[in-house]
Amino acid sequence: MAVARINVPKTAQRGEIIEIRALISHVMENGFRRTTLGVPLPRDIITGFTCTYNGVEICRVTLYPSIAANPFLSFTTIATESGTLVFNWRGDNGFNHSETAQITVG
Repeated sequence: MAVARINVPKTAQRGEIIEIRALISHVMENGFRRTTLGVPLPRDIITGFTCTYNGVEICRVTLYPSIAANPFLSFTTIATESGTLVFNWRGDNGFNHSETAQITVG
């Protein structure tokens, strides 16, 4: 089970540069550890992240082993219009988690 924390300003002025922060807590297994019997534990990491702003992709990240168990991402964009930001994390074993946030642009 994953828990995401997102920080997006509730309001912004048109043309303002806004900072967006996203953190996801995820049970990670790097694939290098073994059980007491010597059997490798299968890898289970977050491999990708995307963020869209009113359907337009504004951030895409590919994550690799040894980056972080709970990746924290921070990026900026320009507030152009009120709308929805959709955050999507992908990972091994069919992992997919989405969150949304609203922003009002004046």
